Amino acid sequence: MLNTQKIQITIQSLSRKGQFTSEKAFQHHRDTTVYGHSVHVAEVSLLMADSLPFTVDVNSLIRGALLHDYFLYRRKESLKTYILHGYRHPVIAAENAEKDYGINDIEKNIIKRHMFPLTPIPPRYREAWIVCIADKYCAAMEFLPAKFTRRFRAFPI
Repeated sequence: MLNTQKIQITIQSLSRKGQFTSEKAFQHHRDTTVYGHSVHVAEVSLLMADSLPFTVDVNSLIRGALLHDYFLYRRKESLKTYILHGYRHPVIAAENAEKDYGINDIEKNIIKRHMFPLTPIPPRYREAWIVCIADKYCAAMEFLPAKFTRRFRAFPI
């Protein structure tokens, strides 16, 4: 099965319960929604994992990537929320994902540690490191103007 099919199957599974599709209503980076960003991170994470010389738990990688920003609030509603968002949202996202989907240890580590080094504890699993790096790459590609990122688009958006 192709990795893009695995992502689509996981999205369908997450859409059946919980609030995953509600992420489409939350703006994230520039004109990207939280949902779009999460799908992008899952795609880039899988591309990265495929190029590495070791194996990973693909199902946990996909679920963790899709749920890494499952914080379910508009971060710009108040200045306090906006300023503390980078520090707080991984824990909130992990709690929401646990409540709605029952996540495993790898998925929990992916979600809680994807903001390293902003949050001081590093990821524990290979999958969490991959998502952490993919998240930074995707955020840069989504946030920066295209004229700055055109030559660095190693992975599709």
